Amino acid sequence: MKNRKKTNFENDYLLLENRLFMKMMLMMVCSLLVIAGVYLFILKDNFANAVVAILEHFIYHDRDEAAVVYLKTFKRYEFWLFLLAILGVFFVVFRMFVGNVSKYFKEINRGIDSLVNEDAQDIALPAELASTERKINSIRHTLTKRKTDAELAEQRKNDLVVYLAHDLKTPLSSVIGYLTLLRDEGQISDELRERYLSISLDKAERLEDLINEFFEITRFNLSNITLIYSKINLTRMLEQLAYEFKPMLAEKNLKLEFEMQPDIFISCDANKMQRVFDNLLRNAVSYCNADTSIKIAAEQIEDHVSIKVMNEGNTIPQERLERIFEQFYRLDVSRSSATGGAGLGLAIAKEIVVLHHGQITARSEDGFTCFELSLPVVGKS
Repeated sequence: MKNRKKTNFENDYLLLENRLFMKMMLMMVCSLLVIAGVYLFILKDNFANAVVAILEHFIYHDRDEAAVVYLKTFKRYEFWLFLLAILGVFFVVFRMFVGNVSKYFKEINRGIDSLVNEDAQDIALPAELASTERKINSIRHTLTKRKTDAELAEQRKNDLVVYLAHDLKTPLSSVIGYLTLLRDEGQISDELRERYLSISLDKAERLEDLINEFFEITRFNLSNITLIYSKINLTRMLEQLAYEFKPMLAEKNLKLEFEMQPDIFISCDANKMQRVFDNLLRNAVSYCNADTSIKIAAEQIEDHVSIKVMNEGNTIPQERLERIFEQFYRLDVSRSSATGGAGLGLAIAKEIVVLHHGQITARSEDGFTCFELSLPVVGKS
């Protein structure tokens, strides 16, 4: 693979090498022709006749005297004049070649300037610099993506503060309100006191749940989590978790149906994976119609396990389904902090599944919603 990349890298610059080579050869041929012309002009009689004619016409007006002056001044230095002419030709040729090479550097600098200026359009370079063009555009796309990700991270941080302030304010206000009533009302019945205390306790517990949720999503986003893998019986885990949900199921008269292969074993972080199924079941119970059933199906397909959690309820529109795993997103916008979560359960579930190198998707149609997980049987550290 490494050798293939090296070969591709060399081929990318083959056009540039060929183009420079052809220009150099053309300049060398032109140089030889010019030198040949200089040789024929200087070392042959043409140069001598031209100089004698010039001296005779403008200065001495006598050909013999002009010829003597030529022999004393020019003929003696004929070789050096020829050498100087050759050096002049090579200087001009070398300067032209350097100019051709520097043109490519100017094009690269133009591309870098465009990169620094964050121009929206892709950078275009000559065909000989196609590889450099691809790399610069790749860097531009990477920087653009990083900038977008940074802006989204900043927005998520701001959303976290906003949701934190909003969701915590409601139960906190209730706790303060009922405690204030208990303090200010001198004559209050035991029954009313018990009621105020009970409401205050419920709101305080709700406040604790919300704080735990915020800490949980922050931990999953900002920490380098190390998964502790162990071999677990997935079938038994789901059955045990369903047993713990009996009180919640009873409130809406829901039934839990299983369609699972017996003794499916996978390697995963048991605690975190249990959190995933806990969040999915809570979501199913919350949005399931009363007097219906929630179905859990699991089967092993080659080296992966497919788990489905299905419930009957309102069909989720596609535009909401695409955002269902976003942080703080609630399907039912009318659900307040008192009746719904902070919109973090499914986001946390996805974080955990991705950490296990798995996938989680959701679909909803004809009044049925299904969350499907695909997890590798053998964990990848």
